[in-house]
Amino acid sequence: MKDSNKIKTNFKLIALDMDGTLLNEEGKISKENRQAIEEAQAKGVHVVLSTGRSIMTCREFAESLKLSSYLVTVNGSEIWDCAGNLLERTILDASHIEMMWELRNIHNARFWAVTSDKVWREEFPEDISSHQWLKFGFDFDEDEVREAVLAELLKNEELEITNSSPTNIEVNAIGINKARALLTVCDKLGISMDEVIAMGDSLNDIAMIKEAGCGVAMGNAQPIVKETADWITGTNAEDGVAQAIRHWVL
Repeated sequence: MKDSNKIKTNFKLIALDMDGTLLNEEGKISKENRQAIEEAQAKGVHVVLSTGRSIMTCREFAESLKLSSYLVTVNGSEIWDCAGNLLERTILDASHIEMMWELRNIHNARFWAVTSDKVWREEFPEDISSHQWLKFGFDFDEDEVREAVLAELLKNEELEITNSSPTNIEVNAIGINKARALLTVCDKLGISMDEVIAMGDSLNDIAMIKEAGCGVAMGNAQPIVKETADWITGTNAEDGVAQAIRHWVL
């Protein structure tokens, strides 16, 4: 963890994970978080949602916050501009999806998967190759089963493997992460990653927390995320996002 006295305070961009971070346990944005984000934007600071969610499941939140900057979705598989135009999309090879679908069936795991136009949960298409796949996710009740699936996935060097909760596994194309996407956003805005404060709670947030000028772990974050971060804020039930914005930005 950095010496907090050595962390810059002239942040120009706030990158926010959503589930477990910006959103409380009811899946909502608290009044305190909304107010802090509004004040940061009024100060000229960009606020970017950097999420594992798809554009279909995060756009409404961005609009409710009146965000006027970029969106990083599906762990960095997609980058959207403030007008809602797609700037970048990186897809998973269909053969990898076929392999993961087979793994899911072998272990009878809960799953979700994201294509360019849909989030799949209860159903799955027969013609896998006819879709653009952005992410595949597994969720498990038993640690041993999760570890077995993880071991299989780690044999494939073309996969980026993280999680968004201690019980799940999320898979993107290799090299795809929130830090890489934020670097693209920074390039377009003419700022550096040193001028970014990034907040999150899970393994899919570690890359951006490491690369940001100030990486903030939520009070409810997984232990390895807290170890990686420069600063630890309150939990998502305690308006931890607002606490960090008020401490570092406002």
